[in-house]
Order: sequence, then C-alpha cells, then structure tokens
Amino acid sequence: MAKANPRSATKSKVSAKAKASKTVIKSVRNKPKIVHRPLPNVLQLTRTAAVTLNQNKRLFLGIAIIYGLLSLILVQGLAKTADINNLKLQLGQTIQGRLGALISSLTLLVTLFGSSSNSTSAGSGAYQLLLGIVASLATIWALRQVLAGSKINIRDAFYRGMYPLVPFILVLLGIGLELLPLLIGITIFSLVINNGIAVLLVEKLLWLVVLLVLSLTSMYLVTSSIVALYIVTLADMTPLKALRSARNLVKRRRWIVMRKLLFLPLLLMIITAIVMFPVLFWITPLTPWVFYVLTILSLTAVHAYVYTLYRELINE
Repeated sequence: MAKANPRSATKSKVSAKAKASKTVIKSVRNKPKIVHRPLPNVLQLTRTAAVTLNQNKRLFLGIAIIYGLLSLILVQGLAKTADINNLKLQLGQTIQGRLGALISSLTLLVTLFGSSSNSTSAGSGAYQLLLGIVASLATIWALRQVLAGSKINIRDAFYRGMYPLVPFILVLLGIGLELLPLLIGITIFSLVINNGIAVLLVEKLLWLVVLLVLSLTSMYLVTSSIVALYIVTLADMTPLKALRSARNLVKRRRWIVMRKLLFLPLLLMIITAIVMFPVLFWITPLTPWVFYVLTILSLTAVHAYVYTLYRELINE
C-alpha cells in the first residue's frame, strides 16, 4: 500500500489557506460601499416643514402661545425693547431722506437682534432656558406623533412629551462642551483686536483664520449632537446611545448636514427682516410685540425644520 507523501499534503494545506485568504481579501475589496440617498435641498426641507406646521397649525400654535405667555410672565420679554421709539426719533433727527429711513430701520433691526440675547439677567435667563427646553420637548413629541398619524392635543404634548427631560439636558450639556472651541476663538480674537496685539492686516487675517478653524471645529462636532437631541427623545434611549446613533446617521455627509443646519438661522433672519421692516417704518409702537411673537414662533419653526432633516436622514 503506497504511503501518502507528507510534503504534498503540506503543500495542499498551504495552497488551500492561500486560496482562502485570497477569497477573503477579494470579498473585502468587492464589498459594496454604503451609498446614502441624496438629501433634499434646503428649500424642499423648508417647504416640508411648513406644510407639517400648516396642517397642524392649531396644535403647534397652541404650544407656541403657552410658551410665549409663560416666557412673557416669567422672563419679561418685552422690557428689552421699551426704548425703540426714542431710538428711532434720535436716528430720524440724525439721518434724513428715504435712504436715511432705510438705514434707521436697519439699525433698529440690528439693535433688536442684539438686545434679544443681552438683556436678560441670570435668573430670567435660567427661566428662559427651562421654558425653552419644555417647549422644545413638547414640540418634538408633537411632531413625532402627528407625522406618525396620531391625533393628539396640546395637553398631551406637555404632559407626555416631558419624559426624556434629563437625557435631553445631558445632550444639551454635551453641545455646550462642543461649543467651547468657538467660545475660545471668539475670546482670543476679541482680545487680540481690542488690545492692539494684531496691528497689521496680515496679523488680523491670521487670527481670523484661527477663529474660523475653531468655529468650524465646533460646528463639525455640534452637527451630530443636534441630531442626537431628536434621537434622545425616543423611548428607552440614553444620551450616549443617542450620540452614537447620530454620528452614524451623519457619517460621510456631516458637512452636507452642517450646511443645511447653517442655512436655518440665515432663513429666520431673512424672514424676520421682511416682517419687521414695514413694522419699523409705519407702526413702530408695535415693534416689541411683533418681534416677540416672531421670536416665540421661531422655536417651533426651528424644530420643524431640523426634525424634517432628521427624518430624511433615517429614511434611507
């Protein structure tokens, strides 16, 4: 009986292993890449969000009214624009003509935007933050329910939408930490410019580049965390799990999502300017009220837009 050749057996084993390794390498190389469905443009997102709000206007307007009344009572939101008439009179005496009226209205609008974030004390600011979180949770819960086809009312939004309060706040704290590079960049740039450290144009441009890099770093980090705010409101969802899920959703398209998020404040500023210019021209006494209403409604608009973007990210 012929004996088996040990060398040939060894060679056959080696060749089998080589073939197996080649097969693995080939399968890895031929593994299909993940191709994401193109996201809608900003106009399509805006239109979809507007349709959702319009179809459920009673619900979302009711949430905004409750938020506005509580904010007005606890934060005194109209106190910051009490001197708008005097400021308009002073500008009118300084600048004449139609062009002067336009410049005056633009100055008043910029003043309104600036005063909206700098006039509240620490105590009222805490109230404003808490009310904003409550209204945000109610709005997000209402958006999820109406888009799922459920019939709800305003009371349900405030009662049943509050359960992810702690996880939501924790994700917000994470966003605060991610904004530190932006805060550091603004602080350094202000110190350099105001104290005359950077005198030459080249030096100022260099520090401006540093500010832009730090700003982009914060925006890059915050992009996925903003999406996590909507994921963390799901049942049995932890902040860390929500953040991981959000990073996976924006993977390989983070800059696209960031661009769509950056469009939102620009859109809100344009809409506010379109509404406020006629008010500043002809019915100045109503300016505080109109601006306050727009500020309150903007919270609902922001969540409707970002939630629409979030749904597009998960609907692959």
